[in-house]
Order: sequence, then structure tokens, then C-alpha cells
Amino acid sequence: HLYSAVDGGRGAEGGRSLAHCRLVDVASASNFHSFKLRHFHLDLHLNFAVKRITGWQVLELTPVQPGVQSLILDTHPSLLVHSVDCKVPGASGAPDVVLSLTYRIEPFTDYGSSLNISLPAAVIRPHRAFRVTIRYTTTDGPAIWWLDAELTCGQTRPLVFTQGHSVCNRSFFPCFDTPAVKSTYSATVRVPEGVTVLMSASRSAYSKQDRVFQFSMEYPVPAYLVALVAGDLQHADIGPRSRVWAEPCILTCAVSKLGGNVERWLNVAEGLFGPYVWGRYDIVFLPPSFPIVAMENPCLTFIISSILESQEFLLIDVIHEIAHGWFGNAVTNATWEEMWLSEGLATYAQRRITTEAYGDAFTCLETVFRLDALHRQMRLLGDNNPVSKLQAKFEPGVNPSSLMNLFTYEKGFCFVSYLSQLCGDIERFDSFLRAYIEKFRFSSVIAQDLLDFFLGFFPELKESCVAQREGLEFERWLNGCGPPLCEPDLSAGKALTGPVQHLCDLWGMDAPEPQVISTFDLSSWSTFQTVLFLDRLLDRSPLPQGIKNPFLPLYEDLCGGVMKCFAVEVFYQTQARLHPNLRRTLQQILFQSSAFNTSTAPSLLTSPPSAPSSPTDPTANGTIALRDVNVSA
Repeated sequence: HLYSAVDGGRGAEGGRSLAHCRLVDVASASNFHSFKLRHFHLDLHLNFAVKRITGWQVLELTPVQPGVQSLILDTHPSLLVHSVDCKVPGASGAPDVVLSLTYRIEPFTDYGSSLNISLPAAVIRPHRAFRVTIRYTTTDGPAIWWLDAELTCGQTRPLVFTQGHSVCNRSFFPCFDTPAVKSTYSATVRVPEGVTVLMSASRSAYSKQDRVFQFSMEYPVPAYLVALVAGDLQHADIGPRSRVWAEPCILTCAVSKLGGNVERWLNVAEGLFGPYVWGRYDIVFLPPSFPIVAMENPCLTFIISSILESQEFLLIDVIHEIAHGWFGNAVTNATWEEMWLSEGLATYAQRRITTEAYGDAFTCLETVFRLDALHRQMRLLGDNNPVSKLQAKFEPGVNPSSLMNLFTYEKGFCFVSYLSQLCGDIERFDSFLRAYIEKFRFSSVIAQDLLDFFLGFFPELKESCVAQREGLEFERWLNGCGPPLCEPDLSAGKALTGPVQHLCDLWGMDAPEPQVISTFDLSSWSTFQTVLFLDRLLDRSPLPQGIKNPFLPLYEDLCGGVMKCFAVEVFYQTQARLHPNLRRTLQQILFQSSAFNTSTAPSLLTSPPSAPSSPTDPTANGTIALRDVNVSA
């Protein structure tokens, strides 16, 4: 890495400016290092009938490098650019002149393209801001999920939402699609009657007559945290700065499950890490078609409605997203190669919050459950698999979303826990984290920023050379393959994990004793205890490894075995209720398998199979491939 603490647009608060930094992000085609993005505005019209977003974007930019002749943005083949223009000052006080700019679209990777805009000399003046307007239409790219009415919870009205993580928002609007760049933004969104629009920003105005919603994000955020949802949504306040949004049919359930807990969790987090800077913390519950479990969009967490089935997973998921308000949103990993800087720290922060709110035993149980899943994945991948590195190295063309894994969260958490152990006092480490947030708020960082600040905050640790401690070197933590070099002491959870292991041992005996087993009252167990028991039981069972693998998609597993016809039958019966993106992915799996008979199923080939358009990752229960092992982004 060739830079440190990229400026997020907040002056000295954001660290060094991009003019003094040079970052290579292989996942972005843009020349973001040549400009400072000061602000951008979106003016959009949502057309549900044809599933299309039309409008324009205005970018306010300042050149920070001499000799720049073009602006290169990330975009996507599903996004059609109609025109690009720029305003330049008129001569001798004359009105501004609008110049039409030439541009070209060039291929980049299978997850995006580049938009290369030629800039005339009249526009490029060092450190002088200019504005570029891009008019465009976008349809069904990886970021945009149109749901027909039958795919929503209420099954009465359609809904659309966007999902930007990791590199999907380039299909929503042309952008510097890299976490190294942060800016403020605003938006105007026009929708049909009966549709409510929410965004990862504050609502600044609303015209009921014109069906126009306006939003403003006053703090700099990276492109992937810009999010929108529109549909039949209603709300209920659950605290002084929080409300729940959902379709009417699930709103009451969502409110009852959360109660007044959100404000309590926010207060605990603020006591640990400093002020919550985003103002609102609202939550919108999305239909089961939501491709991940939860996403930490600023001001508005997106979360899947099916999580309401488990009070404990709901608790953990929301607290994890709250933690992202500090770790991930306020201070962000500058490249996707170091996602652990957001997810590992957010996981640590989540567990500090649950420890304060629910005690050590609960937090240790949840951590044991997650670390079990980490070691299960390690056994499947092997100790030398490079995806187990905290500093993953992406080859050009590799989609960062495809490399999300448990190591980002749990190995990252273990490293942060190790740093806290070095301090010898968890409250001292809390103080360090508060100072870290204060120092780097609204900027993007690399691991060296965190570690340098850590050693500067604790000079006695620097003097004792803890970074080079044999077997636990910081460099080995970051670039070594395999499991965590050490794990935190979780003995405080024995009261909850002990009965689980005891029952598992009894069940695994050659001749289990039913009378002894029947003495266990599983109805009193928590969800985490029950799922931990089942996972450990499966680990010890004689089932073939392929069936036990929690990270292989179910359809691939069925098509690779003796259940091929069953897989096709299940698809026939459920395809109408699947999101089109998922439907196309399953078509591809079935098409590649001999189970798929094109002569008897022509309706399944109405469009060519395509790769999955959403990130995939282990979920909280370690059994289904979704995005966030902590059920977050």
C-alpha cells in the first residue's frame, strides 16, 4: 500500500489529502486519485412499470493533480449514459457556458466498466471546483433489486431496493467506486402514488402532491454506503432517534421484537466509543428476497425480515450494525483487501456492547458459536488457503464480494482482541478506540494507520517491541494464512456452553443412554445453544463431508449427488417466488448439470444464465451462504 489515512472531505479531520496519496485499488477503474470529490447530487425517477431508474447526477470535483485531461468513473453495462456536460464560467462576467463533453465506455471486469470523460482545458484549473452532469438510465444491475408484488411480504405492491456492497453501486450511478473516496451527497427521488422512499441519509423535504422525496447526507461516505428503498412502507417510532420501517403486515411484529432496546444499545455504544454522529438510527425490514442478512447503511440499517423469527439473532445483527456507525462507516477500510478493519473492529465493538448490556456469558456463547464456524471453514479450506489472510491480495478482475468470508470477521476480531489483551486493561483499550475514532473520523485507513496509532497511544508497548513478539508478530497476523494466532479467553461462557458440549458428548457415544439424554431440557436453551449443539453434532457425524459443508449452495449439492431430479422439481415449484437474479443463478447451476433437460424446460432459458449479482457469505448460523457472518455488511 502506498498511502495512509485518505482524506474523507473533512479537512484536517480526515487526514492527508488525496493530492499527497497514491492508492492502487484494483477493483476500481476510476482515476479517483486525480480529483477530490466534494459532493454529488442524484435526481432520480423510479418507474416500477418498466423497472427502470432515469435521471441525472451532478458531481462537484476539484483537480488535485496537474495535467489531468479526463475524468474516469466506475460504471456498469446495465447503466446507459445519455449525455455528459459541464458548466464553465463565461468570459468577462458573462453567464456560465454549458459544454457537452465527449465520453466513451470501456470494458473493465465482469462486474463493471469505465466511463472515460474528456475534460477541456477550460474546465481543468488546479484546485478550482467544477461540476459535471451525467444523464443516464439504469435497470437491473447488481445494485438494483426490483421485487414484484408477490416477492414482498405483503404481496400487494412492488418494491425496489439497492445494495452497494462491495462494488455494486457502479450500476446505480457512475462513481469512484472505492472505499478510499468519501463525499457528502444529496438526492431528489420521484415516485408513483403510494410509494414511500427511504435513503441512507436524512430526509430534508417531501412533497406529497408531487410525490418527490429529498435527502441529504451531511457527512462524507463512500459510494457503497449510498442506499435506497422504495415501496409500501410504514413506520413506528421506537426511540428518540430511531424508528422502524416495514411493510404494514410485519410492522407490529418488528416493533414488538425491538421494543425500546435500540436506544439502550446506542447509549451503551456511545459510552464505549464516543458520540453517534449520524443523527438517526432507523431500521427498515426488507422482504426475504433481500440478498444479504443486514447492511450498515448510515442512518438506515437494511435488515431481512425473516430475522424476526429469532430474537437472539435479531439482537446480534442490529448491535453489529450499530457498531458499524463507528467502525466501517465513520472510519472505513481504504481498500477491500483490508475489510477486517471494518468488520473485525465492528465485531469486537459488537461484543463489547453485548458484554455491557447482557454480560460476559452471553457474549462468550455467541463468540464460541462463531469461532466454531471459523474453524469449520478452516478445515474445509486448509491451513494454507490465502483467503484466510487478513490482508487479502486481489488479482485484477476478482470481485471483492466473492472473497467475503469468516476470517474477515472472526480472525479480525481475534487480532483486535489480542491488541486489547496487550493493554492489560479492557477499559484502556476502550479509550484507545475512542481516540482512534476521533483521529480518523470520516476518513479511510489501512492497517498501518491503526497499528501505528495503537503503538503511539501505548508507548510502553512500542518500547517492548510487541509488534515483533515471536509467534504473534503483527505482520504474521496480517499476512499469515491459517486460523487466528490466538483466541480470547471464553471461559466466562462455560455455564452456557458446558451443557451443550456435555449433551454432544453423550449423543456421540457408541451406546447413548436415552434416560440421561432426556434429562436435558432443551426448551430452556437459547437459540445460540441449540444451533451450537446441532453444529457440533454434525461435525461429529458420519455424514459425507460434502453434505456437512455449510458453505456449498444447496442446489449445487443436490445436483452433484443423487437428488438431481428433486432439485429440478423444487425449482419448478418455487421459481415464481424467487428474485430474478437468484432465479438466473439457479438456472445456471441446473443448466450446467445433467439434471437440466432443455427439451422439457424451455421456460427456464428465457434469458442466458449469469453469475450471481450479489455478495455471498456465511450467515450467522453458519449454514447458508449469504453475506455477513455477523449478519451485517
